[in-house]
Amino acid sequence: MAKLRGDTRAAWAFLSPWVAGFVLFTAGPMVISLYLSLTRYDMLKPASFVGMDNYAELFTDPKVGTALYNTLFFTFLHVPLQIVLALALASLLRRAGRASEFFRTVLYLPVMTPPVALAAMFLLLLNGQTGAINELLGWFGFTGPNWTTDPAWIKPGLVLMSLWTVGSTAIIYLAALSRVPGELYEAARLDGASPWRQFCHITLPGISGTIYFTVVVNTIASLQTFTEAYAMFFGNSQVADNQGDAALFYVIYLFQQAFSSLRMGYASALAWALFVVIAVITIVQVRASRRLVYYESEPR
Repeated sequence: MAKLRGDTRAAWAFLSPWVAGFVLFTAGPMVISLYLSLTRYDMLKPASFVGMDNYAELFTDPKVGTALYNTLFFTFLHVPLQIVLALALASLLRRAGRASEFFRTVLYLPVMTPPVALAAMFLLLLNGQTGAINELLGWFGFTGPNWTTDPAWIKPGLVLMSLWTVGSTAIIYLAALSRVPGELYEAARLDGASPWRQFCHITLPGISGTIYFTVVVNTIASLQTFTEAYAMFFGNSQVADNQGDAALFYVIYLFQQAFSSLRMGYASALAWALFVVIAVITIVQVRASRRLVYYESEPR
């Protein structure tokens, strides 16, 4: 019993740095922000309690609806494209043989690009008149749109930019593909299964847990998109005036309310509303995974 107590104390001693960090930098700020969401606070005067007024304003503020629509639009485009492209790249890497290590490095390097530098680069690449992407489209006889000034093309342009970091997801899929037993493919080929049927009935079920993980993680990240869009469209007032609210994502609006308008209470309410949206979407994904995700250890 004494040994058990000693082991428990040792375990808590090792865990204490994480516990302290969690309380100070995660749980503590969350509790404070929950309190601030019930107040009117501008950092210049003491907070005054207003109850649920900030949450009631969420339903009447037209900017909230616009920002939420833009964020969901981006998420529902970005996540499927990221998954499909990453899986295609991982499948190609798996067949690269000895060159796989080199191509893995090349594929992952864009992930290391600082977000602000990425935004500056794509602001040039997506330029409607001189951008390299429209030049490339012109070689095939297509007239490229005004990616950075036409409100209808701003969000697709941001989705295109987001695929620059597809390498991290592709590397995860490559690791998952390497764990699918080769014997299953051999048996399928002997039975005359086409490559497409092998992919649908062996590859996808075999990596469905990994796909589920990346869908959840990429969805949460997409709903919190901020840096690239802000650097491209809100760092310059003239550019921001031209594009209107087409690039106004939810976290950008939250940031504006907190640090431009100094409405910390309202910004905290916006943050908690986003937390609820993310939680609901994640719960739906978890429930869907019970029917769609296959784990090898599960009885069938």
